[in-house]
Amino acid sequence: MGRFDGKTAIITGGARGQGRSHALRLAGEGANIAILDIADQVESVAYPMATPEDLAATERDLKDLGADVLAIQCDVRDQAAVEAAVAATEERFGAIDIVLANAGIMASYGEKSQEMAAWHDSVDTMLNGVYFLMRAVTPGLIERGRGGAICITGSTSSFRGVAYKPEMLNPGQMGYGAAKHGVLALMKNFAMVLGKHGVRVNTVIPAGVSTTMIDNDFFSRDLAGDAPGGWMANVMERGPVEPEEITHAVAWLCSDEARFVTGQALAVDMGTLLI
Repeated sequence: MGRFDGKTAIITGGARGQGRSHALRLAGEGANIAILDIADQVESVAYPMATPEDLAATERDLKDLGADVLAIQCDVRDQAAVEAAVAATEERFGAIDIVLANAGIMASYGEKSQEMAAWHDSVDTMLNGVYFLMRAVTPGLIERGRGGAICITGSTSSFRGVAYKPEMLNPGQMGYGAAKHGVLALMKNFAMVLGKHGVRVNTVIPAGVSTTMIDNDFFSRDLAGDAPGGWMANVMERGPVEPEEITHAVAWLCSDEARFVTGQALAVDMGTLLI
């Protein structure tokens, strides 16, 4: 018996990175999976984003695990598209039990980071998109009366500023920080309302995770290249972790083992926020 047998998870940003890792874990433990991903390039983002081929590859890998899978190319900045994806998931599987609002971008570097479009893309993806998803799944979670779990991907930037030079006060970086701060308010408010319906709402707070978002030449050149000592320091003195390390926490938060955990921001940050 898997921890998530008979349950359905909907995961944004599911084609690669943390979203893919979360999907594989939940599928391996018995869940049906709906993965949503833009699978396209956002103009303000300098590094290469996921492609339709990435989405298809993750879909195949999930099916190889025996999961029933629905893969949808969906831009979470588009409210109607998110609502349609939720409706398609509910129609396909009959219910949604686990919601991972994970889609994210980093428009903090490269020439486009200085344009206001980078602010809008960041906030639209990581704040508006999270709200669109949570708003769309809430009626079904309440009406079905079988509880559920929502987990939002935050960041250590949900709690602290990271800018150390004027260039980092750019629209992309400020939009990233504003969105990651904002999802804490969404988490707390939804947790307050949905608790009596057995739906738990939490946020996972990763530090640096080894994905294309930070593993690229733009990040190294524009942000990390001249950073002051200890800029990404943590008390465990470790470098970026693999996505699977965040998945461990997400899987626990979504499981019955955490059935009385709600309204929490769980930091998986190697002690970054202690410094």
